[in-house]
Amino acid sequence: MKMKFSTVALATMLFVGLSLTSSFAQVGISIGIAPPPIPIYEQPYAPAAGYIWTPGYWGYDSGYYWVPGVWVPPPRIGFLWTPGYWGYNGGNYFFNEGYWGPTVGFYGGINYGYGYGGQGYYGGRWAGNTFRYNTAVTRVNRSVIHNTYFNKQVVNNNRSRASFNGPGGTTAKATVKEQSAAKAEHIPATSAQQSRVEAAKNNPDLHAANNQGKPKSEAIKALDRNNEAQAGAGREKGKAGEAAANGNSAFGHKQGDATTRTTASQNNAHGKAESAGAHASHVKKATLSDGHAAHTKSKSHVSNAATVHHISGRPQIVSHQPQGAPTHNKAQAAQPNKKKKSQNEGPGGGH
Repeated sequence: MKMKFSTVALATMLFVGLSLTSSFAQVGISIGIAPPPIPIYEQPYAPAAGYIWTPGYWGYDSGYYWVPGVWVPPPRIGFLWTPGYWGYNGGNYFFNEGYWGPTVGFYGGINYGYGYGGQGYYGGRWAGNTFRYNTAVTRVNRSVIHNTYFNKQVVNNNRSRASFNGPGGTTAKATVKEQSAAKAEHIPATSAQQSRVEAAKNNPDLHAANNQGKPKSEAIKALDRNNEAQAGAGREKGKAGEAAANGNSAFGHKQGDATTRTTASQNNAHGKAESAGAHASHVKKATLSDGHAAHTKSKSHVSNAATVHHISGRPQIVSHQPQGAPTHNKAQAAQPNKKKKSQNEGPGGGH
């Protein structure tokens, strides 16, 4: 197996226009063996309104591994995902990184399924600030997500499972529109997408060497469960940190848990009792020496009783949600029962 990481050589080929893998996208690694075909898989239901499907593809480390597709919030309202793809040139296969942009660019003519049939994206579209889903090619629970439409005309008969562009794979070439899309404003894969790649790379069950290029659905579901568990742990950690900050303010008198409030009340009561005891002792001594002075000092001590100042220290919570990403209610995460595939579905379904 031949590996190349020469960025100079890659840049030279792109400059002279020899590469079929597109001079319109960022080029990553290149190797001397083709990736396996695109496996047939089932798209999970969209978890919430506003999420966009990013299809699965073959990544490469010491060997090929499958990066399952995933629903993610876009980094900006109005942006769509252009999938990455493998292209062939000069005896090697080069990977072109995917990106976010206002329109979908060239992705090698690869049929990734569920709206990514080789050109453009037909699984949904933006209508102002709202993303609407085409239920003809996208799996959406319409009882939970209501921003939908149905357009069966975009369904095509591209049954190819080729995972690269070049001899033996697809032969598509970038159109003028796709070239323009690649030159427009770009945003790279989000942190959620990058984490997905790392998780897949570290999962032996998703490596082609172990699954013969046919990743099992159980392995993909296990990856999804782990991702959901990590996301849930992160949310709980954030809530715990906020609760701790609230509990520490004003001796927990009005905020914090029951233990904090009880401890604060006991401390306040103890302080008041000591103050009252000291005051009584002082009055008694003053009365023995000078009754009038004792009376005056008694009034002074009453007015100067210990006072506790409650200062709220609640910190400001800064959101790290990508700019323009829609917000979602937890109620929208309900998953319906699976439905039977359409007879029009090709590799990955939804074509």
